[in-house]
Amino acid sequence: MSIEQLEAEAMKLAPEERARLGEKLLGSVSYDLEFEAEWAKEIDRRVQEIRRGEVIPVSSGDMFKDALDRLS
Repeated sequence: MSIEQLEAEAMKLAPEERARLGEKLLGSVSYDLEFEAEWAKEIDRRVQEIRRGEVIPVSSGDMFKDALDRLS
């Protein structure tokens, strides 16, 4: 079913049903936006820590090597 067909079918619903559907759809998008916003904050925090010299970035290769060495 195309988005246009889905829209046409949704418009056949009673106003209360369309509102309920709209809330569900918006809620599913809002969660994703909230999740993305939280990750953006975390990324910014980590970048600031690096810039202030509080942490030293390590390549993924070095990190995995160190983790494997510790497990051995």
